[in-house]
Amino acid sequence: MKEHIIEVLQQIEREYDVKVLYACESGSRAWGFSSMESDYDVRFLYVHTKEWYLSIDQGRDVLEVPSQDSLSIPVHPQLDMSGWELTKALRLFRKSNPPFFEWLHSDIVYYEKYSTLEKLLAIEPKVFSPVTCLYHYVSMAKRNFRSYLLEEEVHHKKYFTVLRPLLAGKWIILNHAFPPIEFEILVQELVSVGPVRQSIEELISRKRARLDQSSKLEPPIRVLNDYLQQEIEYMESMMKDMKASDKNTSTHLLNNIFRELLEQAWL
Repeated sequence: MKEHIIEVLQQIEREYDVKVLYACESGSRAWGFSSMESDYDVRFLYVHTKEWYLSIDQGRDVLEVPSQDSLSIPVHPQLDMSGWELTKALRLFRKSNPPFFEWLHSDIVYYEKYSTLEKLLAIEPKVFSPVTCLYHYVSMAKRNFRSYLLEEEVHHKKYFTVLRPLLAGKWIILNHAFPPIEFEILVQELVSVGPVRQSIEELISRKRARLDQSSKLEPPIRVLNDYLQQEIEYMESMMKDMKASDKNTSTHLLNNIFRELLEQAWL
């Protein structure tokens, strides 16, 4: 599949007159509990020509293949690709956008040029905001917990939509750093051996074995529901005592990265 992904990226460059800088996996494959039927959720950064940036009108800053943007070559049905234009990505990076941080921390990198990843990770400490990322993950965990896991019967695969952001938030509280992407690392580091961890490991095994049919409803896993409720309440209380950092002063660094990558891409 990697060869096909690179082929599609190269075709995107040709048909949309852009240069791809970086592409990685995001989703269940990056999290470490995919099955054979899981989609490939590829996320990428790209830069337009210099002329595109000299227009008085701002152009579209997202490419989505094949859902919104077509190509003249066939795209594998399991392949979902979404790309952000570089200045859009850098503005979100400046705001400590967690999804973009996840792209940069993915263990599955399909493509990179011009040391893009190295440049961005070098200034990560300048833009990373524990408060911003924690708020994102706790809000996601709380919202998904209420939406999916409080009925008399639930889809057990939905536990991942609460556990993963919850453990990511817990990592931030303990380490004041962005969390690893792989779910099992978070479990091993943050969940003590016992009934809760056993239940999580059973869910992972079922997910990998494709035993978590999306249409099947089952009783909630009480030990997990109790754990999730307690952890969400704990993290909400911790957030009250955390203060946001001073105004971000990384704009000039991000401007330099943009200009450097633009020059390198279109030499």
